[in-house]
Amino acid sequence: MMLGVLFSGGKDSCYSAYLAKQKGHNLACLISLDSENKDSFMFHTPAISLVGKQAEVIGLPLILQKTKGEKEKELDDLERAIKLAVKKYKIEGVVSGAVESVYQASRIQKICNKLKIECFNPLWQKNQIELLNDLIKSKFEIILSGVFAYPLNEKWIGRKIDKKFIEELKMLKDKWGINPAGEGGEFESFVVNCPLFNDRIKIRNINMIKEGENSFRGEIEI
Repeated sequence: MMLGVLFSGGKDSCYSAYLAKQKGHNLACLISLDSENKDSFMFHTPAISLVGKQAEVIGLPLILQKTKGEKEKELDDLERAIKLAVKKYKIEGVVSGAVESVYQASRIQKICNKLKIECFNPLWQKNQIELLNDLIKSKFEIILSGVFAYPLNEKWIGRKIDKKFIEELKMLKDKWGINPAGEGGEFESFVVNCPLFNDRIKIRNINMIKEGENSFRGEIEI
C-alpha cells in the first residue's frame, strides 16, 4: 500500500515509518505540521525545522504544512496536508507514531475515515520500555530535543537514547511516574540516524533554551 508518513522527526514517527516499510508498504512522502504553538496538543515542535534534512536523507518528498496550533482547529491543517498527499502522491493511507495518546490517534483516524484512506499505528499500546529497546536493536540513533518535566533538566538535552538512558528512565518511572518513552509529554526526540536514512545527520551544536522551571528545548544546528 502507498503510505504517507505523519512525521515529526522524532523516534515514534520515524520508527513507525520503518516498521511500515518492513511490512512491505511503500512510503510515498512525509507529512509534517509546523506549529506556531509550542504546546500543541497534536504536533511536536522542538526540531520541526530540521524535518527537511531528514526527508533529504530518507529520499522522500516532504509536505510541510503551517498551523497556528489552536486546539481542534489545527486538525483542519492536518486534513489539508493529508488531502494534498492523496492528490499529489496517490497515498492510500497514513502511518502515525501514536503510542498511547487516544487524543491524537482518534483524531487522525477520524480524518482518515473522512478521506476514505487507511490509518496505521504500528506502535499503538506498545510497552514503552520494549519500544526503547527495539529502537536500539534496530540501530536507531536518537537524541533528546526537549525536556518538559521534573526531574529532567537541561543536562538531558542532546542525550542519546541508549541502554544507560533506559535504565535511568526505569528508575525515574518508579520514583516520579515519568513515562519512559515520553508519552506524558516529558520529553521529545530527534532521529540522527536509522536504517531509513541514506546518511547520518551530523550535529554541529545544540543551543539551550530555557522556557520554564522544568522546560528546556535544544536548538539543533546541523
